[in-house]
Amino acid sequence: MSEPLLKVTDLVRHFGAVKAVDGISFELKAGQSVGLIGANGAGKTTTMRLLTTLDLPDSGEIIFAGMDAMAWPEKVRSRIGWMPDGFDPVSHTSVWEYIDFFARAYGLTGHKRVAEVERVLAFCGIANLSERLINKLSKGQTQRLSLARTLIGDPEFLVMDEPAAGLDPQARLEFKQLVRSLQEKGKTLLISSHILSELSEMCDSMIFMDDGRILRVGTSEEIIGMSEEKLIYQIRPADDCADVLLAWLAESSAWHGATLLPDGTVRAECRAHENGAPALAVRALCNENLVLEVTRCRRNLEQTFVNILQEKQ
Repeated sequence: MSEPLLKVTDLVRHFGAVKAVDGISFELKAGQSVGLIGANGAGKTTTMRLLTTLDLPDSGEIIFAGMDAMAWPEKVRSRIGWMPDGFDPVSHTSVWEYIDFFARAYGLTGHKRVAEVERVLAFCGIANLSERLINKLSKGQTQRLSLARTLIGDPEFLVMDEPAAGLDPQARLEFKQLVRSLQEKGKTLLISSHILSELSEMCDSMIFMDDGRILRVGTSEEIIGMSEEKLIYQIRPADDCADVLLAWLAESSAWHGATLLPDGTVRAECRAHENGAPALAVRALCNENLVLEVTRCRRNLEQTFVNILQEKQ
């Protein structure tokens, strides 16, 4: 089994009495895409700044590709791309000049520097804007510029803080396509966002944070399942069987709260138990020949996030 690209152990960062990061631990495998979720003040940005060596923890350990990030920050930085949640446009600076400045900061010179600037601008779809002043860009173009800056040096681990914030639907779709292209290239991604539905589409697992702590880790399906005490089903009765179905459900100890909906379907709750009880309950229901279709109603990630925070209180 291969070692994780990133291993975080008991990471702590306090600002006075504020526990911004309070003993978190997790791992990222190479090529993995992970969403970092939490309300404002949950500790997401502080965590990202620690991972990118832009801040130092009070205690804990960050191991990146087998290296201690605190002991070897310069070696780690050369392999990480950091996309902050925004930046102030620089007046009288063109798109090319802006990216060229950062390419020089990476120590690139001559033809290699020019080729790298051209590469990242082309990948982000803004090569045609090379001469435009960056304070004249749209929000979507500005985010593409920020991503281009992040990709200089071809880092293997990309950390993005709210990359889709403020984008219109079309710009979000285009940015999501760029993220998919990075995934196809095998990049490891850690993305924070308030747009949870899009994170679930882009990321193969999630980290839920609140008050500096990690509350849940897993795929979106796993996290949704963790927070569901009841399984809710929508049932389409066979012809003229709605009343009989409601009566059967009312008598069954496995089913609760059966309700006939305006569209003629029935909504009912089945408690989640171990040993496959929900599956047995659905099978027993289907064996009665009273139904045409049984569909599981799943919570979305936003509802799950709210429920997790409510459970914590």
